[in-house]
Amino acid sequence: MVEGVTQRRQVGDVVADRIEKLIADGVLKVGQALPSERQQCEKLGISRSALREGLKVLRGRGLIKTEQGRGSYVASLIGNRTETPMMHLFNSHPRTLFDLLEVRALLEGESARLAALRGTDADFVLIQRRYDEMVAANASGAVKDPEALAHLDHAFHLAICDASHNPVLAHTLQSLTSLLLSSVFASVQNLYHRPAHKRQLDRHHARLYHAVMERLPTQAKRAAIDHIHSIRDDLREIENEEQRLERATMRLDGWQ
Repeated sequence: MVEGVTQRRQVGDVVADRIEKLIADGVLKVGQALPSERQQCEKLGISRSALREGLKVLRGRGLIKTEQGRGSYVASLIGNRTETPMMHLFNSHPRTLFDLLEVRALLEGESARLAALRGTDADFVLIQRRYDEMVAANASGAVKDPEALAHLDHAFHLAICDASHNPVLAHTLQSLTSLLLSSVFASVQNLYHRPAHKRQLDRHHARLYHAVMERLPTQAKRAAIDHIHSIRDDLREIENEEQRLERATMRLDGWQ
């Protein structure tokens, strides 16, 4: 009897380790629902009882959660990101936007370089899909919600990061999703309605897309960094324009 329990536990550990590797490799992402039991059993070549033992182990490790009506999904790997003191601090002080853009240039430049070197055909299909969705939404004008456009823009950059096949880099960027989206939203909100800036963003996205897809690592890294630096410079100029306007208005109103 004890022998049977031990064997089941070992099978559960083996199954858990296999699913855990999919999470570590970024194949299964935070918040993503796990496939149905039947699909998982077929993909992993295991029985349902073994799968259930494995999921039990993963729940114990805090890597997955199971909710009624939602099923099992990948849990947050660092707790609730949107409620940490760091997230509150950064989101409450707009000046950190420029610090974040510096970090984006470093991380996304390297992820673009690695994607051009390591990306597989399957990765390139996903990158193309995300790029086409972003371009189509912008071209049609049907999607007018800045938040929705920011999500499409962000998804394109994440697809490139996933193609880097560096799980630590991918998880680092995913852990910063809330902050990264705030920077993307800032560019959408402030630059998309300015034709010259919007054309420049489109050119940068196209340059990055083609460099990665054509497996040009040096050009891909340069394109990613130039893209982020351009956003930084444009947002700073807009900020300066607003400050000049505010000062001029105050002088006009007699605040001298």
